[in-house]
Amino acid sequence: MSSSAQGIPGLPDLTHPIELVQFGTQAVKASLLLVFLVVALGVAIALVSFSLRRNQPEQLIIIGEWVVRYSQLLRGLQHLTLVLILLVPGFFLCSTLSNRYHYWEQARVAQVAESVAGEKLEQSAPQVRYSIQEPYSYNTQVNGKIVKVNDTREINRFLTLGGSQIQVKLDQSVDVPGRSSIYRVDYTADYKIVNQLKDINNFFFETRPPNGYTLLASYKVERDGTRLQQTNPGDYGFPFQLQPGEQTTFRVTYQAQGGPRWVYSAAGQLLSNFSLTAIANFAPADFASGVVPNKIKVDGRSTEFTWIFDDNVSVKNPFGVFTNTDPIRHTGVIPRLLLLAPTIFLWWILLLYFSLPMSFRNIAIAGSIFFACLLILTYLARVINAQLAWTLISIILLILTWGLGASRSASLAAIIATIAGAVLPIFGLLVPLSGLILSLAGFLSAVWLAVRHWYGWYSLPPKDQ
Repeated sequence: MSSSAQGIPGLPDLTHPIELVQFGTQAVKASLLLVFLVVALGVAIALVSFSLRRNQPEQLIIIGEWVVRYSQLLRGLQHLTLVLILLVPGFFLCSTLSNRYHYWEQARVAQVAESVAGEKLEQSAPQVRYSIQEPYSYNTQVNGKIVKVNDTREINRFLTLGGSQIQVKLDQSVDVPGRSSIYRVDYTADYKIVNQLKDINNFFFETRPPNGYTLLASYKVERDGTRLQQTNPGDYGFPFQLQPGEQTTFRVTYQAQGGPRWVYSAAGQLLSNFSLTAIANFAPADFASGVVPNKIKVDGRSTEFTWIFDDNVSVKNPFGVFTNTDPIRHTGVIPRLLLLAPTIFLWWILLLYFSLPMSFRNIAIAGSIFFACLLILTYLARVINAQLAWTLISIILLILTWGLGASRSASLAAIIATIAGAVLPIFGLLVPLSGLILSLAGFLSAVWLAVRHWYGWYSLPPKDQ
């Protein structure tokens, strides 16, 4: 994973100790404030009741109504407190999961980008260098006078390759710590050189090993079957003589490791009578840099790419083979869903309250199941399609939701509320048509509540009301 991959800036993350301490401090302050308000209201009612205990019965009736409403308020505060206890930590849980998932997506994108545009084995075309004496003139001062001096200097020129026949075999190793993959390269190239000059016969054949290798073995340069020896370590220039009008052939072979791409660079030269065959013994493999091969042959897990340039061709970018990866689409979907999940949870709980009687215990169990389903979705979506994952999780959620009702009618009401308030909204945030699915979920919720409370088309038995 790339170290540059980061989470969503400014989003609370409970895996950070400082933010966890701050959250705990704020939660304690809010809890103390709520307890203080409830106790203050109870003390106020008690003082009023004590001061009016000797007054008329009508006033006692009013005080009694206050006490009853206060007890109802306390029962309602119990449910509200439970919902807040589930909602606030649930929000921080979802924000933490969103941050972690965003970090994972960034690291995954960085890894794919590194495999496509990062390290590579790049083999450059060899150069045939020769030197000539070129006359030139310069001005100098002699005895106070400006004198023009004619002289000669040695400059380098390069001979165009007469032909290139290259074959490279590529194998891939993916079980390498800290690397997306490693290429093992078996390289063989035959270069034909024709001396078209009239008065030059001394040349240097300069061919360097590939850039970016981690291991280079069996590097050999041969001329017409005779191996050439290096005169200095790291010097890959080999002197040779070739009379005007004659031709010769050089062969370059080696085995190398590196990658995770292999490309061939023309090094600014014109390619003529050029043939490159790259055999990738892995799948999926594809050609790099947009230079389309003349022929692609697939044989099982092996793919053979062939580039042929008969006439002079200028190739600007290096071309070759890389490991093809599936494009990463729909990034940011799960983080957005997790940030909106607390709102969906609140809407689902309200639908359940309006659909059937909800006990203190049932709210706690339902909230725990909801956030547990989101947790499973977050990690299951990393290995399978997110829509398929939520479909499987939704079936489990609906089966568990059936237990909220004490009768068949109440269980059906819980199922309808769960579909409209949880299943459809979350599924709508996972598909491209989010607005349409969310609108359908909102319309279904409104129709269900109207049918349930206004028209009486669906009523619960008296024992469930």
